[in-house]
Amino acid sequence: MAVLDRPSAAPAASAAAGPGRPPGGRSPRGRAGRIAVLVALSACTVVFVYPFVWLMSASLKPRGDVFDNRLIPETLTFDNYLNVWQDAPLALWLLNTAIVTVLATVAVTLSSSLVAWGFAYFRFPGRDFLFGLVLASMMVPGVATMIPVYLIWDSVGAVGTFTPLWAGNLFGSAFYIFLLRQFFLGLPQDVFQAARVDGANNWQIFWHIALPLTRPALVVTALFEFQAAWTDLMRPLIYLRDSDTFTVPRGLKSLVDQFGFGGEMHWELIVTASVITTLPMIIVFLVGQKQIVEGIATTGSKG
Repeated sequence: MAVLDRPSAAPAASAAAGPGRPPGGRSPRGRAGRIAVLVALSACTVVFVYPFVWLMSASLKPRGDVFDNRLIPETLTFDNYLNVWQDAPLALWLLNTAIVTVLATVAVTLSSSLVAWGFAYFRFPGRDFLFGLVLASMMVPGVATMIPVYLIWDSVGAVGTFTPLWAGNLFGSAFYIFLLRQFFLGLPQDVFQAARVDGANNWQIFWHIALPLTRPALVVTALFEFQAAWTDLMRPLIYLRDSDTFTVPRGLKSLVDQFGFGGEMHWELIVTASVITTLPMIIVFLVGQKQIVEGIATTGSKG
């Protein structure tokens, strides 16, 4: 009887696989679609990676070969990485940028999480209206507030210091408040109610329960702000006067003025400094890429 049952299993498997689909495998159409997606992703990867690969290659070329468009240098030299430290205070600029970036990142992450927690956890009259005002502030262009903000910092004597580059983050960011609020709304409320029954106050619930549960969103906020502060050029151009206080973007601007068009035309030093200042951002994103994907995938699942 068992022998008679075996042949009937093959037609059943073939029928379940469907016409044109090999048993246990993908259909030709599915494989073609997968290949097309992989080709498209590979093409996008090349488009995004090529500029940095070109920059790396140019930094290893002598002055006359910087713009020859060869990805493999005909003449390989590491002198540019030695000369750029001698011709520019790059180490000081990196230190200044690191200080400003860390302060800005910590300030905006903590302040935005506090405001977002208030909008997500507490119920009070006008909450939705105030949250709408916070979101509406994202539509105000930065150039509209540039002069009033400068006058405020100038009145307190902060122009020429690092303070205007990070202290504004103590008041939070509308985008980060929205992102973190959506994450807080997705947390199970039973956990907070149980903590309150056990005697925890609002600050303890926020600090010891809510923040650890929102780690992916906090990492996303911190990385986004880290990138924004590290690459910010506008505010250093406005507020920094002395080269000893320059951040990396402001320092690169001075290098372009000195060695670029209208200067000494040492483009090999400019591209080398660009590589050195870009590598920290790449390392940070490689370290936090898992948290970035997790935080973006889970944020906004509940409104």
